[in-house]
Amino acid sequence: MPLIRDNRDLRIDFFRGVALWWIFTDHIPADWLGLFSIRNFALCDATEVFVLLAGYAGGIAYGGTMRAQGWLYAGADVVRRAWTLYIAHIFLFVIFAAQVGYSANALDRNDYLDEIHLDVVGGAPYRALLEALTLHFQPAYLNILPLYVTLLLMFAVALPLLRWPPVLAGLSLAMYLIARIFDINLPSWTGGGWFFNPFTWQLLFVMGAILSFAPGERPKRALPLDIAAVIVVLFGLVMQWVVWVHPGVLAHWPAYIVRMLMDVDKEGLHPFRLLSILALTWLTARLVPAHAAWLRTRLAAPFVLAGQHSLPVFCAGIFLAFLGRLATEQNSGAFMQIGVNVAGAVSLVTVAAVAAWYSNKGRGSRPAAPRQEAGP
Repeated sequence: MPLIRDNRDLRIDFFRGVALWWIFTDHIPADWLGLFSIRNFALCDATEVFVLLAGYAGGIAYGGTMRAQGWLYAGADVVRRAWTLYIAHIFLFVIFAAQVGYSANALDRNDYLDEIHLDVVGGAPYRALLEALTLHFQPAYLNILPLYVTLLLMFAVALPLLRWPPVLAGLSLAMYLIARIFDINLPSWTGGGWFFNPFTWQLLFVMGAILSFAPGERPKRALPLDIAAVIVVLFGLVMQWVVWVHPGVLAHWPAYIVRMLMDVDKEGLHPFRLLSILALTWLTARLVPAHAAWLRTRLAAPFVLAGQHSLPVFCAGIFLAFLGRLATEQNSGAFMQIGVNVAGAVSLVTVAAVAAWYSNKGRGSRPAAPRQEAGP
């Protein structure tokens, strides 16, 4: 029984699998492979990749359902997916909090609790549980699933507007601008609002949904967009490798320009981050056709498999990344680095394979419908 379903856009699965690997390495501070993550070469990171692809997959899956069965059925599917992600988040919260709490106690490392914002649990454990259930308490590393839950609920309401892409895009952009200008965010128990502001990040999700549901025609003159995308990518490299490493180069620049270049926030999806992921998306779409043969090779298979079952792989990756951190903090030598990354890769692919087997069992030789899921 084949584990990989190939009757779908494998580009989504492959790049989502790559993003899952980046998330794993990025959460291990001493991991050398983290130096090759997208966050070191662009003004965006795996989060932008995930949200854009989630919207793209949502446009395919739920937009198709809306065309065939109407908004009510499609909206119900979106809400069901949001509920699945919510349950996964609560489960992950309990497991991860226990993992970090035990490690902090066993190793006498209370700084783990401070860094991951779990210190408040000791002072008000019952309140912390209640706030976690209502998504008002989001420790570090556990803020992406609440974002997806909220985006999906917003998407369920906005689904009918997919039929009028300019209207949906205009409303989404207006919400983004208002949220950024007036600093509108959902409240957080620990203060400061949600780490990922859903009122701004929804723009990227909506862009992905529109691109898949109503892609339109490719511009007849694509070269200007190619050049613009390359310029944006090069700008990101200069920012990463020059400006942020040697801020002294801006010593004689106007103060407002310096602030704009140095304060590229992730929480509110800064316009530079938005432009960066859009430029990379355009170049990828130009260079990687939907039926590229290499997407079906053995080298691509682990990433495709992980991308097709991203929710369990994501949850396992958060747990495994903290174990990898504990290991590399004890010894960050080459053998430990190799061991952590090989063990992590094998474990994540194994999780994906088990999820694929459970998903496919009982299906026999019947072809599965080409279904994409929004979110992890």
